[in-house]
Amino acid sequence: MAAYVFRLPDIGEGTAEAEIVAWHVKPGDRLEEHQPLVDVMTDKATVEMTSPVAGVVTRVHGEAGQRLQVGAPLVELEVEGEVPDGGRPVAQSPAVAAPVVAAPVQADRPLASPATRRRARELGIALQSVPGSGPEGRITTEDVERFAGASAPGEGVTAIKIIGLRRRIAEKMEDSARIPHFTYVEEFDCTALEALRERLNAGRAAEQPKLTLLPFFMRAIVQLVPEFPQINARYDGANGILHRYENVHIGIAVQTEAGLVVPVVRNAEGLDLWGCARELATVTAAAREGKAAREVLSGSTITLTSLGALGGIASTPVLNAPEVAIIGPNRLEDRPVAREGQIVIRRMMNVSSSFDHRIVDGYDAARFIQELKRMIEQPEVLVREPESKK
Repeated sequence: MAAYVFRLPDIGEGTAEAEIVAWHVKPGDRLEEHQPLVDVMTDKATVEMTSPVAGVVTRVHGEAGQRLQVGAPLVELEVEGEVPDGGRPVAQSPAVAAPVVAAPVQADRPLASPATRRRARELGIALQSVPGSGPEGRITTEDVERFAGASAPGEGVTAIKIIGLRRRIAEKMEDSARIPHFTYVEEFDCTALEALRERLNAGRAAEQPKLTLLPFFMRAIVQLVPEFPQINARYDGANGILHRYENVHIGIAVQTEAGLVVPVVRNAEGLDLWGCARELATVTAAAREGKAAREVLSGSTITLTSLGALGGIASTPVLNAPEVAIIGPNRLEDRPVAREGQIVIRRMMNVSSSFDHRIVDGYDAARFIQELKRMIEQPEVLVREPESKK
């Protein structure tokens, strides 16, 4: 028998650390090779780690929400025979290996992190009274908060530890909030666009996807990028470098059960209207089903965000940093408007947008949105094939 340590591997793309999202094993479990061990999250995606060997789990390292460096121990196992390649021996004997377990914990000093002990002191709670839900009975901060809530009935407070994708979203929003935003809202008359969309959908082939509004916005953005190259860009603020892109990789903000993610339609400049609709449907479906690959969830150069019927009158989109522009169509509705001295009913939409004011001046942002408005209100130009296909 031998002891084997499975360490957090280098997942790629320069990842230096990963966050534990969920454990699939506990000490005492017998594993087969390739059986799931733990889900970890990098800046790009959630990755399921599987066991490279068969054996019995003797120890797991870390709890949900904890971040580990690449190379740090994740799981210790007792395996038959010699230690497999890549696993560092922990204890080994010619006869029977001693189980790899944590050092005994004194009854008067429960297993807990310094942060958890500090929180318990703040709440006036003795850790000896708190049931631990972590590995080997470790008491987590969430356990302390839960116990505090149980000790004070009637307060109606639930403590929820923010981990995984939700924490990534929170961190990204904090980063974006530090950027000086310039937000601009304009009213678009989408009457002609809706009439065109209705005709195209009525005549579409069986293999063609149904057109929503977003493919038209995608085509308009693509056609405007040559005139506004600073819009299709990413800003490296730490090094003071703006990267402008000839190719247009459009991020699509998608709400999933786990939270907000942004899958990417790559090289939109080479897609016609139907191609945009097809790729849009593919990447958003993969994101909602949790099947989007890491490369689908990164690398956007400009983002579209829309709540559809829930879009409201206006919004203030938050930049998907390090991008410098985000466009947010709001709710489409019939409104009375003045046309040539007459009050008529038109299909109207407010379009919200935000820009990194360090890079994009207000004048240029307004020009871009006015040109976008012109194209959406004269949508026939959006049906033309892209130059790369001619």
